[in-house]
Amino acid sequence: MKRLFFVKFSTLVVLLFVFALAITLPLGVFAQGNRTVDNFEANLSTPYHTVLTHYHFLQSQNYDPNKAATAFLFPGVDTTSASRMAIRLKQAWDGRGHRVDMDALPRDAEYTDTVTQEQRFIPVSQTPDIYVERQPNGQWLYSRDSFEAIEQFYSEVFPYGSDRLMELLPHSSHYRFLGLYLWQHLGILLIITLAFLLHKLLTFIFNRLLYRGAHQLGYDKIVRPYLLPVARPLSMFAVFLMIVILYPLLQLPVQASFYLNYGFRAILPFFGILVFYKLVDVFGLYLESVAGRSETSLDNNVVPLLKKILRVFVVIVGGLFILQNLDVNITALLAGLSIGGLALALAAQDTLKNLFGSLMIFMDKPFSVGHWISSGEIDGTVEEVGFRSTRIRTFRNSLTYVPNGKLADSTIDNHGLRQYRRLSMHIAVTYDTPPDLIEVFVLGLRRIVEDHPQTRKDFYIIEFNEMGDFSLRILFYIFFAVPTWPEELKARHEVLIEIVRLAEKLGVRFAFPTQTLHMENIPGRHSLTPQYDMTMNDFKKVMDDYFEAKKGK
Repeated sequence: MKRLFFVKFSTLVVLLFVFALAITLPLGVFAQGNRTVDNFEANLSTPYHTVLTHYHFLQSQNYDPNKAATAFLFPGVDTTSASRMAIRLKQAWDGRGHRVDMDALPRDAEYTDTVTQEQRFIPVSQTPDIYVERQPNGQWLYSRDSFEAIEQFYSEVFPYGSDRLMELLPHSSHYRFLGLYLWQHLGILLIITLAFLLHKLLTFIFNRLLYRGAHQLGYDKIVRPYLLPVARPLSMFAVFLMIVILYPLLQLPVQASFYLNYGFRAILPFFGILVFYKLVDVFGLYLESVAGRSETSLDNNVVPLLKKILRVFVVIVGGLFILQNLDVNITALLAGLSIGGLALALAAQDTLKNLFGSLMIFMDKPFSVGHWISSGEIDGTVEEVGFRSTRIRTFRNSLTYVPNGKLADSTIDNHGLRQYRRLSMHIAVTYDTPPDLIEVFVLGLRRIVEDHPQTRKDFYIIEFNEMGDFSLRILFYIFFAVPTWPEELKARHEVLIEIVRLAEKLGVRFAFPTQTLHMENIPGRHSLTPQYDMTMNDFKKVMDDYFEAKKGK
């Protein structure tokens, strides 16, 4: 499908190329707005007559470069150099599609530029360094400073030595068809043929180079889905670069060259955008490999976001480059966008807040994909972190979309970052449990924790610490070294079942809420109320005997 797209696109461009030529009016002297003058003789009295002299004697039916050279003929400049300069300037202007508007040329011999207050005039606004100026003898000539500018402009229009081919092309001819000379039609056919052949050749070469390079580096799997799609736009970029270099040689009508020039100035950056757009996927693979070595899984979610940002960046920069090539005032455009952006920012405060919230989440990394988090009424597992919102899977298996701005401003309890999972409870035994049995039972509970493979051994608390309303309570405070909730439940089950088995073996009875009714006085029986007939000294003596006996043990 992609190859078919490029074939169709290249075919469309070629058809547009031919169509631009077909609709051009037949070539004549000044057919693009420059007028012919019958029986015209060289005249340098005004800017209009100087430029007319330059152009008139370089037309096919009036071709006389020596007369055209008079517009460049300064003292000390020979006719050969002046005619060469005249021919090169016209070829460069025609090749780039710059039109000389003869109606705009001043016909006043005393013309003075209102900006510079000098007697000079620029025939083509796109080349401000090339201008005519009034000489002391009253003649208007192309300035001496223009000579160097003409050479530089000519080398830009005909780069890489392509100007040498201009010497092989005919300077005049009387045979035309559809507004073009025969040699121009043959040149168009040759350029189209070379474009198709070069596209096939470069696509083959780039495919081979990319495949061989990736194979040597051990990245065979990324060749077809990621690297090979880069070869086609890269090949098309090279093809249109060749066309841009060659089509000025055809000296097409100015109107056709004008539209073709603007078209190619947009097409070349377009294929450049495609190349870098495809390379973002390759760079994304590298980022994914780096994220795979990271401990946090949030990096795996950052990579797709970075790829989206890079793609948007490539498209925006490429679009601005295309607009600049089309002579759009980028500074004014950006200024207008900044004012509109301010109004948009005021209207979209919540969206911007969520965007900055996303940036804060990616920088601070309070949680990662797969973590269980709680924040207010939010409780669930993070599935995706996007530009605007975070997607959380609740324990009801529903999806909750939480704005990132809200998450960034709230307190987040990240259960997924816990090193240990706590189990805190009281084990209640009956009041009739002997003290020695309680001691042995506590030792057994500690043994259970020590023997379990997934409990924390360096810190736990198991102590008889409370006498409740209906039970003696043993604090059981331990931690499990497990990463997930299902593993925690499994470890809890294993520990609790061992506690029940130990209690069964030792004969420990677990207490449950009970209520005992005592009737202290029953007729015919002794009262259950204890009788205390000892003094304080007697009580102290009993206490001292208890602790003395304990020391003796």
